[in-house]
Amino acid sequence: MSALLVMLVMGCGPAELGEECDEVGSSEDCEDGAICTNSSSGEEAVCRLLCAEQTQCPAGTTCNGISGTNLKSCQPD
Repeated sequence: MSALLVMLVMGCGPAELGEECDEVGSSEDCEDGAICTNSSSGEEAVCRLLCAEQTQCPAGTTCNGISGTNLKSCQPD
């Protein structure tokens, strides 16, 4: 019974970078340092790295604003 409880708790943690999330503009669904943003297809929302400037983003991404907020995230090019 305790093994089932551990599996349930681990499955309910915050989403990691690139994983789906529920509320665009919210950081509550995502791991620390990430925020929920629209995917490039616009069909789902995913967690992306928060940024203030381009130097904080990995190669292949651009620090862009998140619609409806004053925040930015590293969006795929």
